[in-house]
Amino acid sequence: MNPSTSLRGSDVLVAFSTLLIALASPLSAADHPQLGQAWTRNQTSAETGLADSFNPTNRQNIRWSIRLGTESHSSPVIANGRVLIGTNNGEPRDARHQGDRGVLMCFHESTGELAWQLVVPKRTEDPYLDWPKSGISSPATVEGNRVYIVTSRGEVVCLDLAGLSNGNDGPFTDEARLQSPADQPAIPTGPLDADVIWHTDLTRDAGIWSHDAAHTSILIHGDHLYLNSGTGVDNTHKKIRTPDAPSLLVLDKKTGRILARDDENIAPRIFHCTWSSPSLARVDGKERLFFAGGDGVLYGFDLLPKSFQTATPIPRIKATWKFDFDPEAPKDEVHRYNSNKAVSPSNIYGMPVWHEGRLYVAGGGDWFWGKNNAWLKSINPSGTGDVTPTHLIWSTPLGRHTMATPAVQDGLVYAADSMRVLHCIDAASGQTVWTQELKGEAWGSALIADGRVHIGTRRGDFWILAHSREKRVLHQIDLDAPISATPVAANKTLYVATMKTLHAIALP
Repeated sequence: MNPSTSLRGSDVLVAFSTLLIALASPLSAADHPQLGQAWTRNQTSAETGLADSFNPTNRQNIRWSIRLGTESHSSPVIANGRVLIGTNNGEPRDARHQGDRGVLMCFHESTGELAWQLVVPKRTEDPYLDWPKSGISSPATVEGNRVYIVTSRGEVVCLDLAGLSNGNDGPFTDEARLQSPADQPAIPTGPLDADVIWHTDLTRDAGIWSHDAAHTSILIHGDHLYLNSGTGVDNTHKKIRTPDAPSLLVLDKKTGRILARDDENIAPRIFHCTWSSPSLARVDGKERLFFAGGDGVLYGFDLLPKSFQTATPIPRIKATWKFDFDPEAPKDEVHRYNSNKAVSPSNIYGMPVWHEGRLYVAGGGDWFWGKNNAWLKSINPSGTGDVTPTHLIWSTPLGRHTMATPAVQDGLVYAADSMRVLHCIDAASGQTVWTQELKGEAWGSALIADGRVHIGTRRGDFWILAHSREKRVLHQIDLDAPISATPVAANKTLYVATMKTLHAIALP
């Protein structure tokens, strides 16, 4: 067992026993390689046989628990026998990497042993470009043996899922320089380091202005990567330094080259930052990409042709569909409303979800700087042009703010808010079916899996409720630290990440 995994005492015995069980009983192949269900982004899972309760203290239904850093805001993904999650370097796994860093950790799914890690230095020009100790907050996306991630530095990186164990694949081979602060000598690579295939700097190559921490879940379609750029305000929170920066980007997944960007001039209207990732839907017989901009508007784009090649200058694509999530909000000189809790633009943190011909989107006043209003809305995704006056199906108030990506199944929609409430809403009518008061604010989203709803809060409490029109709390437990992540289910296992620990929860 590699000591860098920080397994100690009873943890070693648990991990060893788990390995014997895994060898005797192969798991199913129900991986979870990106945040949300396939390309619809729905927060649901088809997994069954999950544990309906757990307790890390007495190891009840704990397959393994592994320490992360001291701040972990990323949600885990599981693919091809590996578990990947972003964190910081608060508890270094490699003594050569000291100080504040962004880290993507890759664990063996069967044991929780560390396979490799990507370590990137923090940007030092301004703390608001790469917020201290926040680590890598973006969830990874895995396809085959390739991992795609947006780092805390605003870089898109393609990695080999095997790490350096099978050699340095290239074409990028200077991992030593990439993982080291610019003013320090390059740290030579070791067996625990990531193998970088290519990397693209969005600040240099796309002209963005990073803010706080990038949170981007990359969507793969054919040979193309679709992602939000992470561009936002500067350190005053009242100025856009790069008004021509893109909000939506398309990259070549094989090379990292930027193929296209949006042409919607969103940047000047961004109230805080661009944090919502794109989703796909099948509308009027063809696929359409939906993206929530930092200006509180939902945009629909046609996908690039599969044969699309790079061009200079970078092509700009126009939205073919628009829906203003908050049409009554201010549209001009938006930063005059900074910290105005009564009137301000809206922001959307979570992703649009497509389900049975409808879009479901949660959003409202910016959590940190905006008004105290939020809603869950159901929207008709068909047609073209500005559909704001005609395509709202229903709108249901939430608490003051929300960061939720909706979870939709069996005619019910779940979304939590900053008022410490989980809402269960009828998908057809928008009527509230029931609410559950939580102990803390929810930064992650609810997950529907195995007939149950799972959600954690910033206070550290984790809830399991029945997925039903009748409210039934099945399990509630206080964990060791705040929870920012969305729980994930894969291969008969529920993964719950706190700020400090990742728990793999499964029946014996």
